Amino acid sequence: MKLLDRYIAREVLQGFGLVFAGLLLLFSFFDLIHELNDLGRGHYTVGRMFVFVLLAMPGHAYELFPISALIGTLYGLSNLSVHSEITAMRAAGLSRVDLGAALARVGGLLVVLGFVLGEVVMPLSESAAQQWRLSALNSLVATQFRSGLWVKDERSFVNIQEILPDNTLRGVRIYSFASDNRLASIRSARQGEYTGPGEWRLQGVSETRFTGDAATLLAADEQPWHSVLTPAILSVLLVEPEQMSLWNLFTYVQHLRENRQRTTRFEIAQWSKALYPLSVLVMMWLAMPFGMHRSRAGGLGRQIMTGIGLGLTFYLVSRLFSYVGELYNWSPLASTLGPNLLFLGMALALSRWMDARA
Repeated sequence: MKLLDRYIAREVLQGFGLVFAGLLLLFSFFDLIHELNDLGRGHYTVGRMFVFVLLAMPGHAYELFPISALIGTLYGLSNLSVHSEITAMRAAGLSRVDLGAALARVGGLLVVLGFVLGEVVMPLSESAAQQWRLSALNSLVATQFRSGLWVKDERSFVNIQEILPDNTLRGVRIYSFASDNRLASIRSARQGEYTGPGEWRLQGVSETRFTGDAATLLAADEQPWHSVLTPAILSVLLVEPEQMSLWNLFTYVQHLRENRQRTTRFEIAQWSKALYPLSVLVMMWLAMPFGMHRSRAGGLGRQIMTGIGLGLTFYLVSRLFSYVGELYNWSPLASTLGPNLLFLGMALALSRWMDARA
């Protein structure tokens, strides 16, 4: 059985590698087309654009792992089926359970690779990609300081202690400089809210203005702030919940709970990453019914297309459960575990049905 396991693993991994590389290149090509809209802005050259696309690839790779596992397993098992190798293996004593266990062992390797990609590589590369893009577009941003986020806004430097998920700013300090590079004013605000195109409303404001050797202190409950910064610009500095590591999600959920804020979206993302191994295995087991039997002439392509359709349906249903769960405040565990259990049951039912037809 070990020899058969290695042979099956080789076929499945070859199929996975081929499909994974193809899909990753396709999605990167779409990114490249999208980035052409900003080509020429600031210092955003063709070379910098290619670097950004390369840095964004790990994020796509993590998302493509389950669907690549499904199509790659279909491809590998279908190759074995076409040459009647599956039939010979079954005649030699390979059962459906044995094949499922062999696929699970291959899936374990893919899960480990996906875990390293999602927990280590993707969060770092996604942050680096956005920093690179902003720098190339002349939007200088630095987030590596304990004092918070620093942004260059025309002739001002802005320090933001915290950006909430609704784009509310906490702890804002604005250092404005005159044309001769002398410090003109320092403005501090407890909170900032976006009110319209290029306009923010600062609350709890205190401002120190420097004129010659004199300094004037002003205070206001509210004050408008005109800035080129928008929530769209600031949002790229926040890694999407689905692209955060499990540890960062856990600590941020705790932070939101302590501040009595809604945590549903982040908890759903946390459970999605925790159940990621099950998603990969379900996709591989979903391919089993289509690979256990030899297809009649012309039926192999139809089986592969049906399996691919099921994989895309799994992706859409998982997204739907996440959105509906967030909207209606469902249990995060139910929102993420539901699609996996549904399609696992479908895989078992299809396997039995195709066995009955054999």
